[in-house]
Amino acid sequence: MARFDLALKGGECVMPWGVVRADIGIRAGRIAAIGDLTQAEAAQTVDCKGLHLLPGLIDPHVHLRDPGDPKVETMETGTRAAVLGGLAAVFDMPNTTPSITNTERLNAKRDFVNGHAWCDIGIYVGGTKTNIAELAALELEPNVCAIKIFAGSSTGDLLVEDDASLEAVMRSGRRAICYHSEDEYRLQARKPMFTPGMPHINHQEWRDVETALLGTRRLMALARKTGRRAHILHVSTAEELAYLADYRDVASCEVLLNHLTQTDEAYGRLGGYAVMNPPIRGARHLEAAWKAVADGTVDCVGSDHAPHSRAAKERPWPDTAAGLTGIQTIVPLMLDHVSAGRLSLPRLADLMCAGPARIYGAKTKGRLAVGLDGDVTVVDMKKTRTIEDSWIVSPCGWTPFAGHRCSGWPVMTVVRGHIAMRDDEVQGAPQGRPVEFIDTRHA
Repeated sequence: MARFDLALKGGECVMPWGVVRADIGIRAGRIAAIGDLTQAEAAQTVDCKGLHLLPGLIDPHVHLRDPGDPKVETMETGTRAAVLGGLAAVFDMPNTTPSITNTERLNAKRDFVNGHAWCDIGIYVGGTKTNIAELAALELEPNVCAIKIFAGSSTGDLLVEDDASLEAVMRSGRRAICYHSEDEYRLQARKPMFTPGMPHINHQEWRDVETALLGTRRLMALARKTGRRAHILHVSTAEELAYLADYRDVASCEVLLNHLTQTDEAYGRLGGYAVMNPPIRGARHLEAAWKAVADGTVDCVGSDHAPHSRAAKERPWPDTAAGLTGIQTIVPLMLDHVSAGRLSLPRLADLMCAGPARIYGAKTKGRLAVGLDGDVTVVDMKKTRTIEDSWIVSPCGWTPFAGHRCSGWPVMTVVRGHIAMRDDEVQGAPQGRPVEFIDTRHA
């Protein structure tokens, strides 16, 4: 008789080809069986009747701010928020304090994951003008999901804006590079047009559509020239999405939950709590994002979780800190979009699990399959709940989606066979580990 550490029985499993009723058996942290496990024994069995079982969802774009300011976020609080929100893994950005730009800082961060993270973590390394020669080696270090390049300035001190440096980056290494794509020269040229105290909606005028499109066009020309794959993060404009459709041979792209959910009316309603880079834009861009989700142009969806203190968000624009919380709310909001008919559960699993695993090369994640990690996000599509600031566990204590009522909610997060969250309660102790990637060395 088969025996498992954990058996999830009677649920609707979300597979790449559709939804099927099946049991899942997990042993030694990996999926050991999918099918009828009625006769099997398990150390722990969970009745999942009436629930949907998705592969453990991944947020490939978060800023845990650790090392940084623990009054805003830490690895422990950010990953606690992740599992409460239904995420089994997150990929953490390098613009911390100090930035993750060399082997010493990378090693320190990797070592810190064990005992502090509730979910698994992939680690970005930041590219700068001073470490270009080291990037080819850094991208092969254990647990590195990608090199991150800020081609336009945002939060932190990482910036590589000129074509010569960007080309040098592309010629140093072979894995896909992730880009914040805005044209720094246009950003700086337009900056004097705006004065302190102007309405927050001017954020989208300063960082306008042309700023985004110019940045992406330059990166695509260089990607074609060098043959280096590019992953364009947080694509926010209809123009970029149309342009990228012709560059699928060298590029993939991410769209944020915010750009699928919010439009520029948010500036009047939320003020500084709507300010992010690239900015929230008008309705036509949201519609284009959903069209790109439907036609396959979009490879993955992330939150760009980037918490700041309330004081920093409430400074007058343009001194308002740019960045919004999202790690705890992305799954409920995406499930709400499923309930509204904007996408299916299999497409959600593709955008938030198979897509990130494919783009970044996560070795043992991506779908429900025997031999892969026992990561499962269990959701109740009949459950409705309103997002509230009081639910947010990040120390900053706020969400731009407070008051949004969601249809569909995560009720359990399983990370490599360990139940990290069940019924809105974290379980046990932090069990997160660094994610292993193809084309990197093992720790």
